[in-house]
Amino acid sequence: MYARGVTGVSACVCTRGVITGRGALYLKITAINTYFSRETHRNLIFIEVLTDAGISGIGEAYSVGPDDAVPAVVKQFESWLSGKDPRNIEECWQTMYNFSRFPNGLIMMAALSGIDMALWDIAGKAAGVPVWVLLGGKCRNRIRTNGSVTGSTPEAAARSAADIVGKYGFNAVKCFPLFAGRDIPLWNRRMRTAGEIMRAVREAVGPDVDVAVDTHASLAYPFEAIEFSDSIAQYRPLFIEEPLRPENRDALAQVRRKTKVPVATGEMLYSKWEFRELLAREAADIIQPDICIAGGITEMKKIAAVAESFNVPVAPHNPMGPIATAATVHVMATVANYFITDYLPDDTPERRDVVDEPVPFHDGWLEIPDRPGLGIELRKEGLKDPRKGGWTRPIQYHPDGAPSYI
Repeated sequence: MYARGVTGVSACVCTRGVITGRGALYLKITAINTYFSRETHRNLIFIEVLTDAGISGIGEAYSVGPDDAVPAVVKQFESWLSGKDPRNIEECWQTMYNFSRFPNGLIMMAALSGIDMALWDIAGKAAGVPVWVLLGGKCRNRIRTNGSVTGSTPEAAARSAADIVGKYGFNAVKCFPLFAGRDIPLWNRRMRTAGEIMRAVREAVGPDVDVAVDTHASLAYPFEAIEFSDSIAQYRPLFIEEPLRPENRDALAQVRRKTKVPVATGEMLYSKWEFRELLAREAADIIQPDICIAGGITEMKKIAAVAESFNVPVAPHNPMGPIATAATVHVMATVANYFITDYLPDDTPERRDVVDEPVPFHDGWLEIPDRPGLGIELRKEGLKDPRKGGWTRPIQYHPDGAPSYI
């Protein structure tokens, strides 16, 4: 396939997405498309950036809930980026962020993040190298992951933990002991049940598998988070994730000062500025940016650098699809202060069919791709019918009928 030439310059050749020849010096963005695909309870949102050279890049945006809002933002960004060289990634990022005028929220950042990944994919393909090479090269040879435990009873959680460790070889898991259906029990029962779930998971996986705990920001007050953290400390959790919502950094800092369990947070934050504020308040031991909403590859690398200056490790939030996993792997291969990341195995039709080759995974570790760009391609013929209108997070109520804080 031949790219459109430039006067006086020989045309370039595009092979498996890699551009060679002098024409590779000239690229322009021509269009940006959005694709939805159903995955269990939510949509996966894929973004494709096209160029006049016959090379395209792919990325993934966060499924924020009102998913139909994301393509509208993508089209707005397309009008700003059309005609630009996709390899001027910093210029494109700043254009999307600054021209939005107001500090960007979740929908704008989801669209920006997906486009940014696609730009890096194009840059890697144009150069004929994996994205991690463009980011400074590897500082590790594989990426550690944790699996997600399901089940709202001790017995169900124990079975789930044993199953995923046995099937996939995870050396770390994450459990959710505070979720107990639509109606939240009273405090003492809630703490007792959570402790029983944590004990059951620890016994199921043994003493050497790390067990992280996620509260999904379902605790409202610092004293609740402190008491809960203290009650599970005996099971040596790897960290407690989102003990509180992130809006009040001082409250998070209070929890961190008073608990023995490391505090992790950040999936609901975006941009280096929000993470800098979190770190300056000493409100987290571990940060958890999500590449699909924090600002893509460009911002993920910067956030990690800010955290490194505070001696804080990065454990990316990663609940989305296989393209998000690939992008996360490329960045974290180059980040000195990487810790661990979430991983949903790409062995179900909803995840496996949408790409040509998921990132290889063995015994709890993701391999680092060596193909140009992100090393993964979207299979449009494998996309599933999306869920109309997106998704709604499960709603929980306290015994008096008040909506939960989440």
